[in-house]
Amino acid sequence: MENLINYLLQFGQLNQQQIELIKSKAKVIELKKEDYFSEAGKISRQVAFVDGGILRVCYYNNKGEEITRYFIDENNFAVDLNSFSYQIPSSEYVQAVTDCKLLVFSAEALKDLSLTIIAWNSIISAITAKSLIEKVNRISPMLAEDAKARYISFLDKFPQLANRIPLSLLASYLGITQSSLSRIRKNIR
Repeated sequence: MENLINYLLQFGQLNQQQIELIKSKAKVIELKKEDYFSEAGKISRQVAFVDGGILRVCYYNNKGEEITRYFIDENNFAVDLNSFSYQIPSSEYVQAVTDCKLLVFSAEALKDLSLTIIAWNSIISAITAKSLIEKVNRISPMLAEDAKARYISFLDKFPQLANRIPLSLLASYLGITQSSLSRIRKNIR
């Protein structure tokens, strides 16, 4: 729970009473590797803070191939924002890559926090803005780089993830086959 509080305090001030309220609204959920936090076709009704482990956001393309869009590691929030905000079915899955410990807030809990803590909405807005900028910065270079450059860029930006993610999922994220990724890795060594 301390990781969550420390993360929130980066974006605004909270007193001890507000911190205790936030802690009381969070529910601890343990996901096993390959379990889903949310699924395509369903409406997202909760937001998770990743306290331990790695999640991935993925979807199926029109050929039925599973595509990994990005990974979410510790000290980040996970939610299909579009589905959660507009109460529409999600087009993506959020799945555990490793065993995960999540601190989960229901929509009702977040509403209660918004009505009770004056700074809550500005804290959430700052976190959302940061997350969206990071998402754009993660995806934009992927469009212009070749496979080797994308892999090297991934290693530079996410060194803590490289050895924790199965190669099949990393290859999917990079938009290449697993055998291509193996060749790239061999050539870099």
